[in-house]
Amino acid sequence: MNSKTVTTLTLKAISLIMILVIAGIAETAEAQRGIIPSLGSSRSGTSGFQFVKINPDARSASLGGSNVADAFDTSSLYLNPALSAQMSGNQFYVGHTQYFADISLNYAGYVHRYRSMAFGGSLMYLDSGEMDETTEFQPFGTGRTFRTVHLAAALSFAQELTNLFSYGVSLKYLDERIEEVESQTVVIDVGFFYRVGDTGLRFAVGINNFGLDATPQGETIRTSLEGEVVEREFEDMSPPTMFLVGAAYDAYSNDDFDITVLGQITNPSDNAERFSLGTEFGYLNKFFLRAGYEFGMDEAILPSFGAGFKLPVLDYSLGIDYGFSTRDRLGSLHRFALKFNL
Repeated sequence: MNSKTVTTLTLKAISLIMILVIAGIAETAEAQRGIIPSLGSSRSGTSGFQFVKINPDARSASLGGSNVADAFDTSSLYLNPALSAQMSGNQFYVGHTQYFADISLNYAGYVHRYRSMAFGGSLMYLDSGEMDETTEFQPFGTGRTFRTVHLAAALSFAQELTNLFSYGVSLKYLDERIEEVESQTVVIDVGFFYRVGDTGLRFAVGINNFGLDATPQGETIRTSLEGEVVEREFEDMSPPTMFLVGAAYDAYSNDDFDITVLGQITNPSDNAERFSLGTEFGYLNKFFLRAGYEFGMDEAILPSFGAGFKLPVLDYSLGIDYGFSTRDRLGSLHRFALKFNL
C-alpha cells in the first residue's frame, strides 16, 4: 500500500468521523431544546422579504435543504453561486413550488459556462392570488380583496480558480408588494466551494441575502375604534441574511450505484439555527432517490423525500426532479423542476 493510498483512506476516515460528529451534535442540540432555550427564536419576525427563504429547488427540498455543497446545477444560483463554476455545461432551469394556501412559487434560471467562469441569471416570483380582506372588526370579510406579489431577480458570476476551488457572487434585486405598500432593496450572495482532492469530500460556505434595509412606501387603510385610519409611515425592514456551511461526501460509488451523504448548518439572522441531513441514491446516473430531515424546524415532523430522472433528448439531456415535504399544521409541499442541459 503506497503513501497516496494511505492518505486517501485517512482523509475518507476523517470525513466520515466529521459527518458523524456533526450529526451527533445536531441530535444532542435537538434533545436539549426543551432544557436550553433557543436564543434564535427570539429573532423571529425581525426581517422582511421572507419569500427568499422558501427553497425553490425540488432536489434540495427532498434532501432537507442539506446540499449547499452539492448543487451542481442552476439551483446553485439560489443556494451557492460558487457551485455554478463546477457545472460541466450550460443549463436552463424552471421550477414550481405549490406552497401553502394555494400560493405558488415559480423559479427560473440559466447558467452559461465560458472557460473557467460561469455567468447566470435567475428570477424568483411568488404570487398569493386574490385574497379576501378580513379585520378584527369584520372577521368574515370586508368585501374587499388584496394580493401580495414578491420578486427576486439576480445576476451571478462564478469562477473556478482550480479544479478544487471556486467562488461566486450574486447581485439580487428584491421587490415585495402587499396591498398598496411596496418595499425594494438590493442584496448580495457570496459563496465558496472546496473539493478535497479525489476523496469524494467537498465543503461549501455561503452568505445569502446580505444587504441594505428597505423603507416601505405607499399607504394602507386600517380600521380602528375611531374609524378608518390611513397609514403612510412604516418601519424599515432588513433582509433575512443567512449564513450557510455544509459538506457532502460520496460514501459509495461503482459502475452502477452511487450514494452521497450531505449535511448543512443554516444560521439565519431572524430565526433559530437549524441542521439538515440528506442522502441521495443514484442508479446509472439516470435515476435518483433522495431523503432528508431538518433538525430545528418545529413544523417538520417527518422526513422529506423525492426522486429524479435524467433523460436523453436529441443531443441534449433533460433532468426531472420532484420533492415532497410536509409541515405539522400547514400541510404538504410539492416541488417540481425541469433542467435542460444545453
